[in-house]
Amino acid sequence: GWLFRRVMACGRRSGDSKRQVILFILCFCVCQSGAETLRYSLPEEMERDSFVANIAKDLGVPVSQLAARKARVVSEGSDQLFRLDQNTGVLTAKESLDREEICPQSDTCALVFKIFLENPLQLIRGEVEIRDVNDNSPVFPETEMVLKILETASPGSRFPLESAQDKDVGSNGLLNYSLGSNPHFSLDFGTGKDGVKYVELVLQGQLDREEQGELNLLLNAIDGGSPPRSGTAQVRIVVLDANDNVPVFDREVYEVRLAENSPPGQLVVRVAAADPDEGSYGKVRYAFTQTSERSRQLFRLNPDTGEIRVAGNLDFEEAKTHKMVVRATDGGELSAHCKVEVEVLDMNDNAPEIALTSLTASIPEDAPPRTVVALFSVRDRDSGDNGRTECSIDGDLPFSLTPTFDNYYELRTNAALDRESTAQYNITITATDWGTTRLSSRENIFVQISDVNDNPPEFTQEIYTMSVTENNSPMLRIGSMNATDADAGKNARVNYALVRQEGKEQPEVSVNAENGDVYILRPLDYEKVRAFEVSVRANDGGSPPLSAQALLRVVVRDENDNAPVVLHPPPDSSAAGELVPRWAPSGYLVAKVVAVDADAGQNAWLSYELAKATEPGLFRVGLHSGEVRTARAVTERDAPRQRLVVLVRDRGQPPRSATASLAVALVDGFSEAHLRVSEEAPAADPDGPLTLYLIASLACVSALFLATAVAAVVVKVRRARRSETETLPTFPTIATESSAGSLPRSYLYDVCFAAGTVNSEFRFLRPLFPCFPAELPPGPGEQRSSVCSQDVANLGEGDG
Repeated sequence: GWLFRRVMACGRRSGDSKRQVILFILCFCVCQSGAETLRYSLPEEMERDSFVANIAKDLGVPVSQLAARKARVVSEGSDQLFRLDQNTGVLTAKESLDREEICPQSDTCALVFKIFLENPLQLIRGEVEIRDVNDNSPVFPETEMVLKILETASPGSRFPLESAQDKDVGSNGLLNYSLGSNPHFSLDFGTGKDGVKYVELVLQGQLDREEQGELNLLLNAIDGGSPPRSGTAQVRIVVLDANDNVPVFDREVYEVRLAENSPPGQLVVRVAAADPDEGSYGKVRYAFTQTSERSRQLFRLNPDTGEIRVAGNLDFEEAKTHKMVVRATDGGELSAHCKVEVEVLDMNDNAPEIALTSLTASIPEDAPPRTVVALFSVRDRDSGDNGRTECSIDGDLPFSLTPTFDNYYELRTNAALDRESTAQYNITITATDWGTTRLSSRENIFVQISDVNDNPPEFTQEIYTMSVTENNSPMLRIGSMNATDADAGKNARVNYALVRQEGKEQPEVSVNAENGDVYILRPLDYEKVRAFEVSVRANDGGSPPLSAQALLRVVVRDENDNAPVVLHPPPDSSAAGELVPRWAPSGYLVAKVVAVDADAGQNAWLSYELAKATEPGLFRVGLHSGEVRTARAVTERDAPRQRLVVLVRDRGQPPRSATASLAVALVDGFSEAHLRVSEEAPAADPDGPLTLYLIASLACVSALFLATAVAAVVVKVRRARRSETETLPTFPTIATESSAGSLPRSYLYDVCFAAGTVNSEFRFLRPLFPCFPAELPPGPGEQRSSVCSQDVANLGEGDG
């Protein structure tokens, strides 16, 4: 304490707080290395909460540090006898202490306690000696003692008396005896070699039974206390008739070694005394005398045979030896005495006791190795190797035990912890002694591992693909994204947010920050946006937060929201007409209705049907090609002017449709038509641009033919490879990628044009290449020029 105060004063004079801390640690280490046990004394029977010592003053520690370092006192054993006030540093007794109850078998009574200081950990040993006070009077085992003495006893004969018992010790113990005045006996008392006090009657003069057959004496026992206490007993002496032989023991002292916990009834020793007299004078009976009450409870003496057997539970930890005096009395009331000394041998009958002193219930998972988790002590009440202990931890756990001092152990971590793999440890500490038959005890310590934000969120998928039908309602939920975090508490609380990229438009979706639900903010149009991708970030609630990203791909599904649009004939030309010669046979191509649908898939698959006609039986329309052909040969009875209405319908649900109107003129020959047209328009130059157009068209057709042939070979090879693995049907590439929606067939081309005269007529027979509808404008001087063409023909099909 003096050294601590000097160091702290030096630190204050220096004014440097860091130096003061260093000096304090140095002082603490010096004090720890050379500290002695604190010793105090306290009279017994003091009142409850009696003052014992000022710990703060004796240790030289400021009172404020006692509370700051959580000072506490722990007594050895299960009973906590002292209390430490952290605010004053005063050590008091929790209750009145009775030395005779606490230390019944010892002349000195010292209670050991330990003072624990934390941050840093410090352990101080202390002892409190319980001083004896004279609170017990000497007590004789019997209030009346009867001695039968033969009248022939010679002067100087000695007769042992029952000794008084005083629970006090030292000067307060039994000190002296006194005997009432009488002419026959005196009193002699002293202490034997074994330290046991004895008292005897000494015969001073010859007894005469006929003169006085009985004597009554008052025996008084006095202790050495101040004031002294005393106890009395009546000694009644019966004078017997002559019996000239007394019993004689074969040994004065019987020494026996007996293991503790010997079973009741086990023979300890057999004492024997012989008396040469005959009859009742030679019959000997045995009894205990000058023997403590505890020994009388543990041993039973057979009065006839002298056998001493175990009657109670012998405990080495309670008493290591037992001393008894046996009196042998014959029928003439003559007696002799012997001593029996029983040494109790220690057996390993006490398992170690584990006392937990300090425990940290929860430690973070990032705690460094060698972190102290708990402090405990181990005590074994046996002696020798039976009381020597060792400790271990059951199982393969990241903890270890470090012995400190005075049978204290520290439980420390010895490896990195991971709450995600093990959130709680049930540590079983086993303490085992070194006895021949080893005994052990266990103590379970539960240590909770607190979470640290060391795991980022993880999405269940790297890419989330969701679909939505176009023309959706605003704020439509289309799915959910999910991320999990292996941490706990707020470290595992996941929030979702879109990753916004600079320079890009605001995304069409929104993600719920709490549960990851994905919503479409506004209606989408498949014809404008067919798919888009955004990144979503998941952040946990740790500090600092950890995050992960996943890709969200939204696919827009088509809806049948577009009706077919007729490209040919133009919807704004109500006078569009086609010329059909009277000699046209059945299947003659009149015209082709071309329509497209802005939708996709089956919503863009178009079908054609004849909705209305002047002569319903004269014409027919290809269901998928839109080709208008004659259903039979034209006759003279057919009206020269025919009007057709073609219905174009897609396959959506519900389907949408459009109509196309065609005007057909039945003519006897193309010359007649030419004359009618020439009346309305001036003739064109026969060497006009039409010839140039024809040459360009022939070049394009030749190139397309070569490209189509190569493409057909490539497609067939790919289909042959795919047929080995694919089982689902596939649609033609043109049908899925083109928005035209019509499925054309191959057919005969009839190209009719006029260049001012009727002598320029050409007929192109069946082409082997696909082409698209086209209409050539009239050349200079031409009355009318028309080109009848068809879409791409299905490979392998013939024309009608």
